[in-house]
Amino acid sequence: MSEKIIAKAGKSLKSQVTVTLDPERKVSAGERAWEEKTLAPTLAKSPERAHEFTTVSSYPIRRLYTGADLPDWNPEKDLGYPGEPPYTRGIHSTMYRGRLWTMRQFAGFGTAQDTNARFRYLLGQGQTGLSVAFDLPTLMGYDADHALSEGEVGKCGVAISSLADMEVLFNQIPLADVTTSMTINSPAAVIWAMYLAVAEKQGADWKKISGTLQNDILKEYIAQKEYIYPPEPSMRLVIDTLEFGAKETPKFNPISISGYHIREAGSTAIQELAFTLRDGIEYVEWGVRRGMDVDEFAPRLSFFFNAHNDFFEEIAKYRAARRIWHKTMTERFGAKNPRSWALRFHTQTAGCSLTAQQPYNNVVRTALQALAAVMGGTQSLHTNSLDEAWALPTEFAATLALRTQQIIAHESGVTNTADPLGGSYFVEALTNEEERGAWDYIQKIDALGGMVAAIERAYPQREIAEASYKYQLAVDRKEKIIVGVNDYVAEEKGIDILQIDETVATRQTAQLRKLRAERSQAEVDRRLAALRKAAEGKDNLMPFIYDAVKAYATLGEVCDAMRAVFGIYEEVAIT
Repeated sequence: MSEKIIAKAGKSLKSQVTVTLDPERKVSAGERAWEEKTLAPTLAKSPERAHEFTTVSSYPIRRLYTGADLPDWNPEKDLGYPGEPPYTRGIHSTMYRGRLWTMRQFAGFGTAQDTNARFRYLLGQGQTGLSVAFDLPTLMGYDADHALSEGEVGKCGVAISSLADMEVLFNQIPLADVTTSMTINSPAAVIWAMYLAVAEKQGADWKKISGTLQNDILKEYIAQKEYIYPPEPSMRLVIDTLEFGAKETPKFNPISISGYHIREAGSTAIQELAFTLRDGIEYVEWGVRRGMDVDEFAPRLSFFFNAHNDFFEEIAKYRAARRIWHKTMTERFGAKNPRSWALRFHTQTAGCSLTAQQPYNNVVRTALQALAAVMGGTQSLHTNSLDEAWALPTEFAATLALRTQQIIAHESGVTNTADPLGGSYFVEALTNEEERGAWDYIQKIDALGGMVAAIERAYPQREIAEASYKYQLAVDRKEKIIVGVNDYVAEEKGIDILQIDETVATRQTAQLRKLRAERSQAEVDRRLAALRKAAEGKDNLMPFIYDAVKAYATLGEVCDAMRAVFGIYEEVAIT
C-alpha cells in the first residue's frame, strides 16, 4: 500500500491528485473532492518532503487513512470490546482503570549480594515486580570458575552458580509477596528449581507463588544464540517445565515466549510478531503431543514483546498479536478455557534503539516506546535506562527509567480508558496489515514442517538477517534518521557508568570453593547420576533437577550431566 503525488510546477491542479497504487481501494467522493480542492493546491505551493514515509520496519504509510482502508471492517467482530474475544482492545474489561501494569525493571550485576541490594532499592522506589538478568556464564550453563567464564562473571547480569547464590539473591525478599521474572533459557529448568527451593525454604506455598520464567529456547536458535543442547532435547526440557508447572505451580508462568530478542536481532515488527506466535504454536503442539490437554497448560503461557520507536506500528503489533492468538487457540487447538485464548504479554523498550552518542536522548526514546506498550495493552513493562549502550544501568539511570513508567501511569491520562486508539482508521488498518503479514509467515513455517524444522533450515534466521541488512542500508543512506548518530551530531560529553571489575569473579570463585568443601559430595554425585539416567529415558526431568540443586549441585554440574546425554548444538550456517 503506497501512493505518490504528482505535483510538478506547471501542471494543472486537476493533475496534482493522488495516484493510488492500490487499485482495490475505493475512494469516497468526499475524499476525492478533498484531494482535488484542498490537497492538490497545497502541494502545488508546498510539496511534501522528499522522504519515504514508512514505519521503522519500512512498511509504507499513506498520507491519509479513511474508511476506504477498512472496506470489510466490522467493529463488532474485528474490534470487539475489552476483555472479550478477539481481544483486540485488551484482555481485561477495565484495563488500567482496574489495575496498572506491573512495573518490572530488569536488574542484575556482580554477585548475588550486589543484585540483592539493587532489588531492595528498586522495590523501595515503587517497583512492583522483580526481573532478574543473569550473566553470560549462567546463561550458558557454566559455573563462575569454569575456564569459559573468565572475563564474563557478573558483567552482563548476576552470577548464579548454585542454590546458595539464589538464597542470597532473594535474601529479605519474600517470594510469596512479589512476582519474579527470570530471563534464562537453556538452563531455565535448573534456575527455576533453585528458585522453587528458595521459596520452599521461605515457607512460600508453591501453589500461590507467581512469576515468569523465560524458558524460550526456540528464539535462542533464531536470534539470541545462548543455547546449549540440540533442539529436540531442549524442547523436551521446556515441555517438562510446562507439565511440572501445571501440576505444582499453577500461578507461575513457566515460559515467556519472546519476540524481544528476535526484534533486537534486526527483525521487522511483522517478523517479530509472526516468529514469536509461531514459536508459541510450536510449544503448544509439543505439549499436546506429550499428552497434555491444551487447557491444562495454555492459560499459563505468556509472551514478551519489544517496544521499538515507531509508535503506531508497535501499538498495532500488540493488538494484532491478541487477535491472532485467540484465533489460533480456538480454531487450531480447540481450547475451551477463555484464559487459554487471551494473550498476556510483558514488554521491554528497545535496547537496540539506544545510542552511545548523546545518551540522554535515550530517555525520550524510552518514554515513547513505553507509552506505545501501554497504549497497546501490556501487562507488565521494563523501561531501559539511558546508559545501557555503555554499561549496565547505574542506580540513578535505573530510577529515572522507573520514574518514566510512573509518570505515564499517573500523569499522562492514557490509563483512563481502555484502548484509547481503538477505531482509528490508521491504527485499525495497520493492525489488519500486521495481522495479514504475520499469518503469511505462519503459513510458510507450517509448510516447512513447523518451527523446529524451519530453524534447522535457517529460515527465520535468514529472514531476520536480510531485514537487518536492509535497515542498516537505509540508515547509511540517511533514509532512516537516528538522532545524534547519522544526523544532528554534536560534541559528546562523558557520563558516569557502572563498573564491574574482576573482584566479582574472585569473590564468586571463593564462594564456590567453600560450597564444594562443605556439601556432601557423595549425595551430589548420587543425584547427578539419577538425573543422567532419567535424561536417557523419558521421565520428566524437573524432579531430578530439583533434587540435585537441593543437594547444592552447581548449575554447571547439572547442565554437564545433561550435556553428557544430549550433546551440544552447533548452529546451521546461513547461506
